[in-house]
Amino acid sequence: MLLDGYNNQGLLTVTSVLGKTSSSGISAFRGDLVLIEGAFREGSTTDKKPPELVIRHAALLADSEKLLFVNGLLFELEHLAVFVEKYKAALTAETLALFFVENIASDMQITLEGVVFNLTPYKNGMVWNDLLDLLYIEKADLKGQSAEDKVITVFDAAKSYVGKSPVVSFSEALTQTVEVKKDAAVGPV
Repeated sequence: MLLDGYNNQGLLTVTSVLGKTSSSGISAFRGDLVLIEGAFREGSTTDKKPPELVIRHAALLADSEKLLFVNGLLFELEHLAVFVEKYKAALTAETLALFFVENIASDMQITLEGVVFNLTPYKNGMVWNDLLDLLYIEKADLKGQSAEDKVITVFDAAKSYVGKSPVVSFSEALTQTVEVKKDAAVGPV
């Protein structure tokens, strides 16, 4: 299975779900998807530093060769190109891709390597819960399902998701990014 291969390569981290769904030959993952791996620590050939760049709170569905569904949080729009470059062998025109992006102000659709990426601004919150809200899925709709099958339910709902914006080129989209300002965390040290 594709996701097992990614896991063996250390590309799946902070894993909360990784396993087979009730649909034959389809596996699900929830956690962080590595875009840029950490370097080996000095003097070691086995001990790696943490990943340099990840898609946070990713939700993936895959068969043995292809990604069927991809969701998660990109900190910057330009990281989309890094994702496409690293995982393009598993992407097809049928891959359903729906990302939250911190540095965009409005919904966008971008086509890269033949895949349409629906992008939505991310403000704050839990990506999974924001995804459920975006797709009008109630928590009751997921009741009684395995964690893996919940990703299938989200995928099925995402199939009917229609982006609200026209398709723009990646280079044009990069000109529409915004500066992200984060509040400083305060509290006891």
